[in-house]
Amino acid sequence: MTASPADIKRWRQYLADERAEAAVYRDLAQNREGEERDILLALAEAEGRHEAHWLQLLGGHAGKPRPASLRSQLLGFLARHFGSVFVLALAQRAEGRSPYASDPSATPAMVADEQIHEEVVRGLATRGRNRLAGTFRAAVFGANDGLVSNLSLVMGMAASGVGSHVVLLSGVAGLLAGALSMGAGEFISVRSQRELLAATQPTQITLSAAPLLDIEHNELLLVYLARGMSRVAAEHRVAERMGLLSCDCDPSLSLRPELHETHDKHEAVGTAWGAAASSFCFFASGAVVPILPFLIGMTGVLALTVSAVLVGLALLVTGGVVGLLSGTSPTTRGFRQLAIGMTAAAVTYLLGMAFGAVVG
Repeated sequence: MTASPADIKRWRQYLADERAEAAVYRDLAQNREGEERDILLALAEAEGRHEAHWLQLLGGHAGKPRPASLRSQLLGFLARHFGSVFVLALAQRAEGRSPYASDPSATPAMVADEQIHEEVVRGLATRGRNRLAGTFRAAVFGANDGLVSNLSLVMGMAASGVGSHVVLLSGVAGLLAGALSMGAGEFISVRSQRELLAATQPTQITLSAAPLLDIEHNELLLVYLARGMSRVAAEHRVAERMGLLSCDCDPSLSLRPELHETHDKHEAVGTAWGAAASSFCFFASGAVVPILPFLIGMTGVLALTVSAVLVGLALLVTGGVVGLLSGTSPTTRGFRQLAIGMTAAAVTYLLGMAFGAVVG
């Protein structure tokens, strides 16, 4: 095919991005081991095949290596210096935005590769999300609650007409009360959830009780039916437990010791102390932002304006982080957080004005 200057320019950019993406996966693989490392290296190898395709099309027009797109360069930087779930979340979005589906120069296999790569990276990112889900949830909610609630408190108190020192004291009180409340609430919530999950796990009583049961009138069948097994599967299991069967006609029902799991199956829930500590610290870190202008001596409208700007920026950041980890647009999530927080603060400000007018 005859390549136009626009084709050559586009292909060279594809080539640079493929090289950058392969480097990202190799950098991520350096911080992994076992199966995850093998998966990342396989992705890098696939990107290498795509690189070869563009090199073949370009021929002598490949020229000097072009810089990758800003997104690919950012991914490379993060992969080299952090190598976290955030990078995988960004890589997932990058794979999902591949332009190959609408480009006739890309082969159907390459289009399919990019679609599959998105799902592979999604799976790897999900592993990371599950590992930090419990504590991260408490951290994000704590920070946002601190930002919004204390900004609302500060705005409401200021609108009522009290002095700046009263506003500051109210903000400090709100920080301490909110952080302690959030920490205690998260501890109780996570501890209760883990206890609930633990209560649903089957015990090992069937191993010790089975030999003593009356063959004609035993209730072991009810145990397996209650666990959700079909009657046929439950009857098979009972026969195994009673020692009446030794075959392995259905491997899913074969006689195995029901050992406890060696890992924490509730890892995604997080630990109670970890969630409480994260919630306390992040609520406090969020709640201190609205009172920073007052702490450095600012007063009046200027202090409120600076406070609102600082909180707005923080809400954009926390919303963007949530968007990255969830595989969605960080911009959309950031502005959603901003809109919710500013609306709450504005409503509280109006209520503070009304309350101040009534009391005054």
